[in-house]
Amino acid sequence: MAITRETVLHIAKLARLELSGPEIDRMQHDLGKILDYVKLLSELDTTDVPETAQVAVESAPFRPDEPQPSLPNDAALREAPRHTGPAFAVPAFVDE
Repeated sequence: MAITRETVLHIAKLARLELSGPEIDRMQHDLGKILDYVKLLSELDTTDVPETAQVAVESAPFRPDEPQPSLPNDAALREAPRHTGPAFAVPAFVDE
């Protein structure tokens, strides 16, 4: 399956991306290479490979869950672009 310029533009529209001409060409090439690789993988014989629904982890490499002092409030807010009293202030809208 070849990736057409129209397919790239459709995907870009769905992803809300604005691509320039060279970016469209590069994306067309890159998506084509990805599909070629997936096609190559689909040619592998996997008849003796059992299906995997979830990878079992015997033990997670986490630190022990022990209480520790948290970062002081003034230190946490020191680098914040905006704060109101003891809390971070965030914009109400993304475009703000």
